[in-house]
Amino acid sequence: MLPCSNISSVRDEVWKALADPRRRELLDCLKDNPLTTGDLCDAIPDLDRCTVMKHLEVLVRAGLVVVERRGRTRLNYLNPAPLHEIVERWVSGHTAQMAQAGRRLKALSENTEDEQ
Repeated sequence: MLPCSNISSVRDEVWKALADPRRRELLDCLKDNPLTTGDLCDAIPDLDRCTVMKHLEVLVRAGLVVVERRGRTRLNYLNPAPLHEIVERWVSGHTAQMAQAGRRLKALSENTEDEQ
């Protein structure tokens, strides 16, 4: 088995977790500060506690949420590292290529205008 296959399966978990709009909504709730599970239930009142817990479980498995227990309280923290990895791999790399293509297109268009 290739070493990158484990990395790929971790990335797959992140993409699967991000695919659900409710899970993205939970992540949005956690972006400014950690919240208890009860706080998350209050923030999204049309979801029952069991559904929130199931979504949180998926987010934890994907590494997007880290849980800290303080007695009976469960604090949920956003872990931005997997999101940062996605941005670095899929967004930053592609924007650099697009910028380079834009510069080439500009140079070509400027050369064409000179010839007219």
